[in-house]
Amino acid sequence: MAQISLQGVTKKFGDIEVIHPTDATIGDGEFVVVVGPSGCGKSTLLRIIAGLETATGGEIRIGGKRVNEVEPKDRNIAMVFQNYALYPHMTVRENMSYGLRIRRLPREEIGRRVERAAAILELAPYLQRKPRELSGGQRQRVAMGRAIVREPAAFLFDEPLSNLDAKLRVQMRLEIQKLHRELRTTSVYVTHDQVEAMTLADRMFVINAGIVEQAGAPIEVYDDPATQFVAGFIGSPSMNFLPGKRTGERVDVGGGVQVALPEGLRASAPQSLVVGIRPEHFVLGEPHGTEFRLQVETIEALGADSLVHAACDGTPIIARVDGHVSPAAGDVMRFSVDPRHVYFFDAASGKRLRPGA
Repeated sequence: MAQISLQGVTKKFGDIEVIHPTDATIGDGEFVVVVGPSGCGKSTLLRIIAGLETATGGEIRIGGKRVNEVEPKDRNIAMVFQNYALYPHMTVRENMSYGLRIRRLPREEIGRRVERAAAILELAPYLQRKPRELSGGQRQRVAMGRAIVREPAAFLFDEPLSNLDAKLRVQMRLEIQKLHRELRTTSVYVTHDQVEAMTLADRMFVINAGIVEQAGAPIEVYDDPATQFVAGFIGSPSMNFLPGKRTGERVDVGGGVQVALPEGLRASAPQSLVVGIRPEHFVLGEPHGTEFRLQVETIEALGADSLVHAACDGTPIIARVDGHVSPAAGDVMRFSVDPRHVYFFDAASGKRLRPGA
């Protein structure tokens, strides 16, 4: 196992800076998820750690050793890709042992490592099969097994579940959680799926346009987002955002709704703000905070919950309600929002406004 450290790491393609100066430390045995939308630079950052891309600036250390000039094969890391990258003509056993055979490890040692990985991943019955005889989830487990047998200092996962269907993704998330509990190997996992990030990470790095906008434990990032981007990206459905204008000690978000500014923001809040409210924080019934009267446009029935799609002065709003609530399109529903669950953002910079900050 090993700590991974990035100090001032940058990456440019020509004049375009795709990774802005990044400082990050991934602790020994920690599982860190780098999450962000497609094209934000997360896979590039992972490839820099692996040595498949060269950093334009900064320093990368693995286990305390500077590795900027070290070849990928000598960095003592193992990488799991989204496309499995299995040899079709080899059996599962041969695929898992190939890297060890290239390194000329003793046959007994290779057998021990393959059997151990197969047991962990429940692949023992499939060791003599070819990849074409396996399901997508089984192929991905073989790819993980090939990484495990190397007994690396760190695992790097590049969107490994993106080719699987929804049910298999849930199953494989559980497999990866179990794997990490057993091995406790330092892991960096890249995904655009915020559900994967929330369920897998010890800590997550939320990246946007090559900038790490926030790092922290999943529930901390969810409850206390630093920017409007983070607030909108983490959470499903995403946070509702209502553009507003300050009017004294309140913010007018249209539709006759005014949201009270916290006392700690009244002296410093700008004129143009964005008010954020998560779908689950809309409460049906008698008001105990800001009141919204929303006309229902459509309903998504999910079973235990339903999502009410409505609008506030033309701004779309989603509210999560009990699944047994059954309004019809056109109905007007009365919601309230506790002031403790209202977020405020600077409309110009997107930064979160915190009382007293």
